[in-house]
Amino acid sequence: MANAAESRRKVRRGPGPKSDSPGVEIAFGRKNYIIFAGAAVVIILGYLALSQGSITLAPILLLTGYLVLIPWGILAK
Repeated sequence: MANAAESRRKVRRGPGPKSDSPGVEIAFGRKNYIIFAGAAVVIILGYLALSQGSITLAPILLLTGYLVLIPWGILAK
């Protein structure tokens, strides 16, 4: 009787994830991080231009960083 109770308590687990399995893909690679770094630089330059009073260059840099480079960094493969 104790043996049957023990077998009911055991949780059946399948094989765990393997680090070398072919279907596993790393989310971001080196290219993505380079694009993100470029976006950060462009955004920082945009805020610096904004603090200097630029009403033309600052929005261009900020929109480029937020609306072009960051999505590109996310979607690039």
